[in-house]
Amino acid sequence: MAPPHPPHPRTLFDKVWKSHVVEPEAPDRPALIHVDLHLVHEVTSPQAFSELNARGLEVRRPDLTIATIDHSTPTLAAGPDGRRPYVTARAEAQVAALRGNCARHGIELFDWESPNRGVVHVIGPEQGLTWPGMVVVCGDSHTSTHGAFGALAFGIGTSEVGHVLATQCLFQRRPRTLRLRIDGRLPPGVGAKDLALAVVSTLGFSGGTGHVIEYAGEAVRGLGMEGRMTLCNMSIEAGARAGMVAPDETAVDYLRGRPRAPVGDAFDRAAERWLALAGDDGAAFDGEISLDASALVPMATWGSSPDQASAVDAAIPTPGTATARRALDYMRLEPGKPLIGTPVDVVFVGSCTNGRISDLRAAAAILRDRRIDPRVRMLVAPGSEAVRREAEAEGLHEIFLAAGAEWRLPGCSMCIAMNGDQVRPGKLAVSTSNRNFEGRQGPGARTILASPATAAASAVAGAVADPRTYAVASHAG
Repeated sequence: MAPPHPPHPRTLFDKVWKSHVVEPEAPDRPALIHVDLHLVHEVTSPQAFSELNARGLEVRRPDLTIATIDHSTPTLAAGPDGRRPYVTARAEAQVAALRGNCARHGIELFDWESPNRGVVHVIGPEQGLTWPGMVVVCGDSHTSTHGAFGALAFGIGTSEVGHVLATQCLFQRRPRTLRLRIDGRLPPGVGAKDLALAVVSTLGFSGGTGHVIEYAGEAVRGLGMEGRMTLCNMSIEAGARAGMVAPDETAVDYLRGRPRAPVGDAFDRAAERWLALAGDDGAAFDGEISLDASALVPMATWGSSPDQASAVDAAIPTPGTATARRALDYMRLEPGKPLIGTPVDVVFVGSCTNGRISDLRAAAAILRDRRIDPRVRMLVAPGSEAVRREAEAEGLHEIFLAAGAEWRLPGCSMCIAMNGDQVRPGKLAVSTSNRNFEGRQGPGARTILASPATAAASAVAGAVADPRTYAVASHAG
């Protein structure tokens, strides 16, 4: 006999939210919730630390705060004099400020020489810092990445960074819930990035506003943890507060043996708690949407917003709004023409969306024994030092270099173009990052978002290309 339904079935989000409420929400104020893990980087933290220091406040829980450097850091090696090639003095000052603040407040920092350094949303999971059931915050929009583990994870503003540093708590209004069920299996050559772009284009730029999305269904369960991270990472691009996937054995297996995960019997007890976080049968959501993964094909954006995406082999759509017309004008693309074959100047593989080892493997599988078009510049930036070591141990860097690509140090790199890695004005990039806003990759740069496989295929072709023509059947990235 099946166990009876609990008297008040709860969603994954309900369970995590309720267990972290310090003071409940009231009509005149948000709820106060406890934060389990605060991730800090050099760009959004200086003002927050300055406020603490000016008021003589200490960091409440330095043991629950981890810092890394990623956004402003150059991805080129230091020169013969040992100096890092920062693009501006401000970028170097941001890193120095974080170093000083972490030393002052006793916060662990993954600095240049740390073997753990990397992009903030890559190092959290790979170090085993992110656990199911946690509340995770960071002064970065794509903190939703950590929701792949069944954590409630979201980005916060600079003033909120200061509040968490000082109190380890945060005021938040309870968001609504949206279950996005993705049934069927992803076809060969279609990966998590394609799925994420399909989700964002289906929901629209603001379709998830005010909601936490819980991803469910066969296609989601079929993803490895790195694919789930890609999916949750881009939840914010549909306006959602966060994205979550209920913990299962895949999540447990990923965390087992990670440096900061529990050990021995403590891990087994934690795993039991984690698996119990899955939503109860009969739990109600504020909204529900279904997608069929088996009908998906490789995706790419055609506009200047992540929701302006369609099948890579489809014609560029006719704009139905002034916003879409502006986007096509900026991208210099014509409605009705195929996106495939559009000449490409730059290809970027990396970022917190697609800078993990499975992403690099997917790109390398396309590039093996091939050369990129000589007119294309291709940068590959691993998401962390751990990813870089693993890729080099497998010889992936040799495949990239032999193909004509640049193999860089870990960092946000060309995703945000504040570190020296930029697309020149007017040039077109195929990028595995998460945003294609006007100027995101440099002033006047034009960006097409795609999977690592599509990006690599486009580098070889010298134009937007369908990775399936290269006979790669991979569900990575």
